[in-house]
Amino acid sequence: MKPAPALVEGFPDLSGMQIAREPHWFRWLGAALIILVLAAIARAFANGQIEWSYVSRFLTAKVILEGIVNTMVMAVLAMALGIFLGIVVAVMRLSPNPVLQTVAAGYTWLFRGTPLILQLLLWFNLALVFPTIGIPGLWSARAVDVMTPFLAALLGLGINQGAYTSEVMRAGMLSVDIGQYEAAQAIGMGRLRALRRIVLPQAMRVVIPPLGNEFIGMVKATSLASVIQYPELLHNAENIYYANSRVIELLIVAGLWYLLVVSILTPLQMLLERRFARGTLRLAR
Repeated sequence: MKPAPALVEGFPDLSGMQIAREPHWFRWLGAALIILVLAAIARAFANGQIEWSYVSRFLTAKVILEGIVNTMVMAVLAMALGIFLGIVVAVMRLSPNPVLQTVAAGYTWLFRGTPLILQLLLWFNLALVFPTIGIPGLWSARAVDVMTPFLAALLGLGINQGAYTSEVMRAGMLSVDIGQYEAAQAIGMGRLRALRRIVLPQAMRVVIPPLGNEFIGMVKATSLASVIQYPELLHNAENIYYANSRVIELLIVAGLWYLLVVSILTPLQMLLERRFARGTLRLAR
């Protein structure tokens, strides 16, 4: 390093000095270890007992395509039910009525506190508790006929999602300034109308990112419905490898489809976030 030049007005002139750069040995060592681990994993898959021809063959098989369609239908319907229940429960939690607050808190506690797979099994076996269901004097049917795998999966996934979505929606509503509520009351808006016209549109900017993540999680959570025989992607892949014993190949097929769906949904989520962020000071650049 060159010596510092003579003082100028009492301070050394540092413009001619060289900058000493830190070598960052640990950063390069960490990167090298990561590359070695990835290479070892790739080598294991390349040399493993995997018939890649089966992967390409079943990737577009009819039963697999039907499974991905059933997966997306269930994810959309269950998420819609979860959002509806989440909004209702969030409004109840913010209500001054203590009964509504207690019921909403109890709902959230119950469905967040028990495993999702347990809830799916309970809905599917509801006939053991209620042999018949319906409206007394108007309609009744055997629960075993009504509670199909589709309906059991929809109720299990949707109601469970509602418990999580309610907390997301409540956080979004609380993010809206209290002055917005007061302004709505000042112009004669009722509580529900103010919620629909003023509060929820502003809360969407806050709730869209977590709701997008929840929907991506819902797509993967539908795989749990395979335990109640709902014909989603993983269930159909399991049926194939039960017949031909190509377990790892069919699991790779299912994994590739899940990755494809998530890869499509992620940029769509970003576009939706950007749309609801219009007019704010911090836009995504």
